[in-house]
Amino acid sequence: MRPSRRAVLTTATAAAVSATSTAAAAQGHRRPRTGFERLAHSGYALLDGQKVGIVTNPTGVTRDVRHIVDVTHADTRVDLRAVFGPEHGFRGTAQAGGSEGRHDDPATGLPVYDTYLKSGRPLADIFTASGVDTVVFDIQDVGARFYTYIWTLYDCMEAARLAGKRFVVLDRPNPVTGRAALGPVLHKEFATFVGRQPIAQAHGMTVAELARLFNQEFLTEPVPLETVTMSGWKRSQFYGASGLPWVPPSPNMPTPQTALVYSGTCLFEGTNLSEGRGTTRPFELLGAEGVDRRWAAAANELALPGVRFREAYFAPAFSKFQGRTIGGVQLHVHDRAAFDPVRTGIALLVTAKRVWSGFAWRPDHWIDKLTGSTRVRTMIDAGADTDEVVAAWQEDLAAFRAMRRKYLLYR
Repeated sequence: MRPSRRAVLTTATAAAVSATSTAAAAQGHRRPRTGFERLAHSGYALLDGQKVGIVTNPTGVTRDVRHIVDVTHADTRVDLRAVFGPEHGFRGTAQAGGSEGRHDDPATGLPVYDTYLKSGRPLADIFTASGVDTVVFDIQDVGARFYTYIWTLYDCMEAARLAGKRFVVLDRPNPVTGRAALGPVLHKEFATFVGRQPIAQAHGMTVAELARLFNQEFLTEPVPLETVTMSGWKRSQFYGASGLPWVPPSPNMPTPQTALVYSGTCLFEGTNLSEGRGTTRPFELLGAEGVDRRWAAAANELALPGVRFREAYFAPAFSKFQGRTIGGVQLHVHDRAAFDPVRTGIALLVTAKRVWSGFAWRPDHWIDKLTGSTRVRTMIDAGADTDEVVAAWQEDLAAFRAMRRKYLLYR
């Protein structure tokens, strides 16, 4: 008797997970295939007989840059009923902190529901109203705890459970590799939409791996979850090895290089310095009025692995210091494998405070939400150096790494 189409693809059992991981390692010389590519190759087996809704944004594209919503809407094998848009929107028209609202997609006529800042029962009610049986998630992540798409994933999983829906995650590469988890772990009392649960600042996981971890460790009860893994992806690979086109997941994430530094330099959102928004190099350019060459010199003296710092001057087109020329640094990563973005971010905070008398945290202590506790802020204010700050989170990080290991799907 032939196995069902669904049984061919499901990764619901440990045996299937193990086989997928082995295959991915063995095929490391081949181009990786995304979860969507494997789903389509199977004839959409996991979606057979299901009314489907897709949580996605502009990154949900095929290798030839067609959007998966357009592809599946045109395919009679998929009964696509709805689209769910996160922060920035399904088609990506909104800036940070915005979304597209409820509308009908002009290209497909499909109803588009807004998930941004919705969770729990209100989001479950949206899934119910959409009439779907299965919610599919396909969004490119960048590997940082405070990048909101992974919490859209978490919220949608919880809402799907409440609404009695099945949940399918289509995997994509972590663009900055999945080699290691880095940085402080969130303390639960600091949970927000830039960190719902206690994971590391740079989690080193793919969205399918995170979904498995969320399902077993953090959801009130597990949702019926299936993941479609990649083939041919290795944990040591940066995004360029995938051969996939880079579509900016948000307006200020223009390149994989941005993602490489983001988990460290996004911490400057919690200060009165510009994090480079409004420039062509967000999160690589940092600065403020009154900052001069002394910052780059102080940062270079630390000889941080894999990165050098250039004295830089720039005028942001929007956001902090809009239209004003400011001084600061530009990060130049020369060895991606050696570079530690989180340690680098801490070192830049420490040196900025030391060389610029105008340094200040945002009055709302946003830095505590980004780092996951008061520890980084209070230690830097007390005069701690980079090594002391980094040492303070190692026990929490070791515990997260041990938990994380159980949910890894690739070698």
